[in-house]
Amino acid sequence: MTKKPERGRTRLKTAKGRTTSQQIWLQRQINDPYVKKAKSAGYRSRAAFKLIEIDDKYRLLKPGMKVLDLGAAPGGWSQVAAERIQAVKSKGRVVAIDILDIEPVAGVEFAQMDFLDEDAPEKLRKMLKGPADAVICDMAANATGHRRTDHLKIVALVEAAAEFAREVLSPNGFFLAKVIQGGTEAILLANLKRDFVSVKHVKPPASRTGSSELYVLATGFRG
Repeated sequence: MTKKPERGRTRLKTAKGRTTSQQIWLQRQINDPYVKKAKSAGYRSRAAFKLIEIDDKYRLLKPGMKVLDLGAAPGGWSQVAAERIQAVKSKGRVVAIDILDIEPVAGVEFAQMDFLDEDAPEKLRKMLKGPADAVICDMAANATGHRRTDHLKIVALVEAAAEFAREVLSPNGFFLAKVIQGGTEAILLANLKRDFVSVKHVKPPASRTGSSELYVLATGFRG
């Protein structure tokens, strides 16, 4: 028996040339309320609402802050950060990097580079021109399709980001990064607890329920 499409849902007009997984992803995208909200609000991705929801709950971003955005493409988190710290009004600064290029974002200084490159940390320090109040990281490693391998790759990325955050954060600064559930992130949390007053996992409503995606939030950097 063929399952009828849910009432009110938009169907793909054609599946020609697409794999089953691509069809499922596109079907989910065109019916995702956060995708529609992002387009309506002018944000570059639905991920913008993950940062919005986390910040609404924990009140992290304040006018005048200096924020480093690692893995910024396509720019949704940078947009939110720039708005909330009032970077356009010259009250704060957002420095962002990604291995992919992005269209300019108002109030954001962007550089296309690989965070894991040997010379990336020094370039970032020059761009920051002093300590940062926040390091936010929505980086994702290229997926292999093997859950365990993908988990280890993203944890390694976050560990590198956390290490750099320790070098550039000012006292009481915060670190926010995406991780994937899988067990080894417990070691990451334990290491962060040595340097931050509070460390916790957060999962904003915009993060899909069936996803293993989580965010680690470390606040109150001891310096």
